[in-house]
Amino acid sequence: MARRGTSRNSGKTDLDARKATILEAVVAEHIDTAQPVGSSAVAQHADLGVSPATVRNEMVSLERGGYLAQPHTSAGRIPTDKGYRYFVDHLQSGELKAAQQYQLRDFFSGVRGEVEEVLERTSALLAQLSGYTSVIVGTTATHSTVLSVQLVNLERRHQLLVTVFSDGTVLKHSVVTTEDIEYATCLEASAQLNALLIGTTLESRVQVPSRSDSVSHLIAEAVSVLHAERPTREDEKVFIGGASKVAEVFDGVETVRQVLSILEEELLVVSLVEDMLDRGVSVAIGSEHGYAPLSSAAVVVAPVHVDGVAAGAVGLIGPTRMKYQEVMAAATAVSKNLARHFEGGASAD
Repeated sequence: MARRGTSRNSGKTDLDARKATILEAVVAEHIDTAQPVGSSAVAQHADLGVSPATVRNEMVSLERGGYLAQPHTSAGRIPTDKGYRYFVDHLQSGELKAAQQYQLRDFFSGVRGEVEEVLERTSALLAQLSGYTSVIVGTTATHSTVLSVQLVNLERRHQLLVTVFSDGTVLKHSVVTTEDIEYATCLEASAQLNALLIGTTLESRVQVPSRSDSVSHLIAEAVSVLHAERPTREDEKVFIGGASKVAEVFDGVETVRQVLSILEEELLVVSLVEDMLDRGVSVAIGSEHGYAPLSSAAVVVAPVHVDGVAAGAVGLIGPTRMKYQEVMAAATAVSKNLARHFEGGASAD
């Protein structure tokens, strides 16, 4: 599927103060009502001190500039993707409401379990906080540091390598040797592996011993097996929260079907999120992300950094008339708390 990159501020044009206020009023009103917005409503709520006729003229000008559209001749105006983009680019940072902050702290102070379980539960939390469908692209052990390594002597020529990472991931690999390995050799190799690997990642270059003894051979085999673990985009885990909300927030059966079809394609979801992050885009509106089935959608993403390394992302998918300030605040707060959780820190607001 073809994709087209759009930077967050590409083509950004400043409007004069009155036009900007009118545009923001139209966007805010349309987000709340899902209906075309007339000049009288704008004049009443925007506190411009001008007549509806003046507001109408400015709205016509905004329509000519591509910021607004008129779905029907007798109707008011609705924002275009360009109009939403201007609105988002000029938004002030928002924050979660007190009740949401409490819910977030309560969740992360008590959540436990394997990485996948935590991510799955977090996706449900994010959907609850925002009211939209959430997407979490799972962290991988590639970016996490090794906490401990153990070789278990299952049989004389069969060892089990158990590696625990800082994000909670546990990897298990079979190490098969061509010579018999004694228990004491396995124990010594485990100790040396810990000294060699703790604090490194799967992408780190590790200098293995070049000696010809059994311990060194076993260490070399274990490192080789472990570093063959190279997760790719196909290996990234995707967790969808609140998929049922698609039917609640999108208009039209066909639009709902198209959005759900995208969510079912994990590789497309990973590509969409990672492409946005690669371009430094936190919000993609309508056609900006280049995925035709999501032309009626907006996507908000926030990266998750574990120990200073990009290790996943959280996102939200909703209609272009989503509540951007609230959604961006929710995504940012969850991404920060998720990172702190995997780093072993306390939850943040």
